[in-house]
Amino acid sequence: MDNDEMHQQSDRLLSQLAGWGIDVTLHTHVPLRTVEDAKSVEAAMVVEGEAAFRVKNLYLRDKKKRNYLVTLEQDREIDLKTLGKQLGVGGLSFGSADRLFEMLGIRPGAVSPLAMATGAEKGVRFIIDSSVREAARIYMHPLVNDRTVAMDVVDLWPFMDRVGATPEFLEF
Repeated sequence: MDNDEMHQQSDRLLSQLAGWGIDVTLHTHVPLRTVEDAKSVEAAMVVEGEAAFRVKNLYLRDKKKRNYLVTLEQDREIDLKTLGKQLGVGGLSFGSADRLFEMLGIRPGAVSPLAMATGAEKGVRFIIDSSVREAARIYMHPLVNDRTVAMDVVDLWPFMDRVGATPEFLEF
């Protein structure tokens, strides 16, 4: 899928969210691939006094080839061995770009909880940092890495229900 097709997929997702009554604020920016890249554009998205949850996302696989999307607060340090123990699985490692596209329908740099629209039907397990419950808004990519949406955290759960994903909250 080329860049134009990925943006069309993002546009369809944004329309679907609107159709479900889920309001988002869309920000466009240069393509972001890392948390450091994201921090370079965050100033334009800051809302004074807002309890924001800015994410980093990991697409992981275990030794049994099961797939995981792990969403963390962007500054959270994570050790894959410890995470594997917390999840009760062994041998976590990063999934390949090809597998990421197959299982979540996205490219590296665009990993996002919104990719569970594809991931849920493929059996991807969604793990999210429990500190998200303390935030009012979550910032994430809408399937492409040159856009970020801000969504009320309370709207993330109906989205997950609609796509058939069951979030698992993890304490750190």
